[in-house]
This record gives sequence, structure tokens and C-alpha cells, in this order.
Amino acid sequence: MSLRKIVHIDMDAFYASVEQRDDPKLRGRPVVVAWKGKRSVVCAASYEARRFGVRSAMAAIHAERLCPDAIFVPPDFTRYRAVSHAVREIFQRHTDLIEPLSLDEAYLDVTENKAGLPTATRVAVTIREQILQELQLTASAGVAPNKFLAKIASDWRKPNGLFVIQPTEVEGFLAPLPVGRIPGVGKVTEKKLEQLGIRTVGDLREHELEALENSFGRYGIRLHGLARGLDHSPVVPNRPTQSISAEDTFEYDVTLAETEPMIRRLAEKTWIASRKESRIARTVVLKLKTSEFNILTRSHTPESPPSSCEELTTIALSLRERVDMGSRQRFRLVGVGLNNFYAPDDTPDQSTLFE
Repeated sequence: MSLRKIVHIDMDAFYASVEQRDDPKLRGRPVVVAWKGKRSVVCAASYEARRFGVRSAMAAIHAERLCPDAIFVPPDFTRYRAVSHAVREIFQRHTDLIEPLSLDEAYLDVTENKAGLPTATRVAVTIREQILQELQLTASAGVAPNKFLAKIASDWRKPNGLFVIQPTEVEGFLAPLPVGRIPGVGKVTEKKLEQLGIRTVGDLREHELEALENSFGRYGIRLHGLARGLDHSPVVPNRPTQSISAEDTFEYDVTLAETEPMIRRLAEKTWIASRKESRIARTVVLKLKTSEFNILTRSHTPESPPSSCEELTTIALSLRERVDMGSRQRFRLVGVGLNNFYAPDDTPDQSTLFE
């Protein structure tokens, strides 16, 4: 199989950068895009705010403590979508093989490019220049033989950076990286890998496929390939979103009643993520995992799609009332999700409205 040429473009602090671009008073200032309030979470933070430790998905009240001088700006997703569309039009000058991940990032397959540029690196340079000149925004880019490597590369010299991983450099580049740099390896998986003596991608590469599969199931097979820089997944244009969710594992198992604060926080994270989509979700899903690792899901499709974070939260909390396992049951994970997406100009199938 011939090597692909993949570019991953990631807009820098996208929402906050749009706000700073459009309001000169915000430039050079610590900007936090979020609704203020005890239960709100950060949608985005400018790099000036990040120096104080402010990060996306952090509780807004915590961000305010870290950076008392931060300027809080409520998100304007309509405007962000319009800018994202303009960025997408720049991508389309170079390739039709574009796989958006959200409003602010996408994979591009430029194995062949429309502009006839000689290398994938030249394509990435040109795209970044066009975004800066036409939209007054910066983007970081990663260039590599596959999606997995390109995504890591785009984060390597953020903000406003470009990093290229040549096919001959893959093994040496990956070996010293902490396993936490692998997309999909969260804190829980990272801790489990560490218990197996695996701290770096090089350590991971030394483990047999069978051992990883025994410990992590199908994901162990994926880890075995990624440790070797292997990722055969193609860039899929216009892949429709099937679901959006946020979940978290507790440090210690909790009762059902104790899950409310986490459900509220995850509902807001899910709501913020859903605002990046052009399509609308109709179904709310609550996921719970018991201390015995049994997974429960409860879902509800209201007559009208959730129209606010508060409505999504209310539905998610109401789904908890449909879990009847006794007061002694403990849970180790909770998640809140949205699925059953449709385009705004489509008429939803009425038969699914009353699940």
C-alpha cells in the first residue's frame, strides 16, 4: 500500500481567537469563553489565560480563581460556525478529502492535491498562510503518513506551528513519547499501562499483542498498532456524527445519589461539544457503569430536541430516576451523551419522537 500524505489542521484557541480578532480590546488579554456561574465550564481559553493554568472543560469558577483578571465572554456558536465554514472553503481549494473533527480541526488527505503543490508540507504551509491572510487567525498543522501521527504532530509546535513526521522518522519519534500522548489514552488507561510497566510508547512497543489484548480487549490491538506508528484509517469526508458524549470514571465508587454533580458537569461538556455540530441531536443518553463493571444506559427522545444546556441536564438527571438497583449499589463511571442526529432542514422521523 502506498503511503498517504495526511495533514491535520487545528485552529489555535479557536473560539477565544475569534473573540480577540473581532474585539481589539481583547487582544493580548486573558480571555475565557464561558458562561459565568458555579456550574458552567470553560469552552475555550486564550493563550494568555492558559499561562495561568486555565483549560477547556475546566469549571468556570475554578478558571476565575486561577486567573482573577480573565475576561469572560459568552460563547457565540453561530459566529464560530461561520468562521469554520470559511476555513473549510480554504481546505477545499486543496483537496476534497476533508474529515472535520469539530469546528476547529480536520484531517486532510493531500496525497494528491488540487493546487499541484509538490509536497504535503507545502500544502500545509499554504493553508496556514491563507487562513492568516484571509481570516486573521492562526492554525497549527501536522504532516505525516497517517491520521494518528498527523494529529500528534499538529500539537507539537502549538500555537501557530508546523511539524512534519517523515516516514523514516516514525519509530524514533514515537519511542520516547509518554503513552498519554496517544489519542484515546486517558488518565485511567494511562494508570493501568503504568501498572504494567508501560510509561512510554517504546515500552508499549515491547509488549506482545496477546498481552495487550488480554489487558485491554480490542483497544489493546489498536494500541499495539499505534505503538508502531500504524494507522490505516482513511480520511472520510462528510462523516455524519453518530453521537457526542462525555464520561468520567470516579476515583472511588459512589452511590447513584452522589452522581448528580458529575452528571451536571458532563451534561455541560456534552452540550458545548454539540454546539460544534451543524446537525441537531434528538436523544439524550445516560450511561452508568457499576462497581462490577456492568454497563447500564437509559435514553429519552423528547418531543423537541434539547434547546439549552439546562434542558439537557434536566433530562439526564431524570434518566437517573429510571435506574432501580437499590441504595447499596455503587457506580464507578457516569456519562452523558446525545445521539439521533438530523440536519436542521430535515424533518425528523416522527416515529422516534416518543422513545
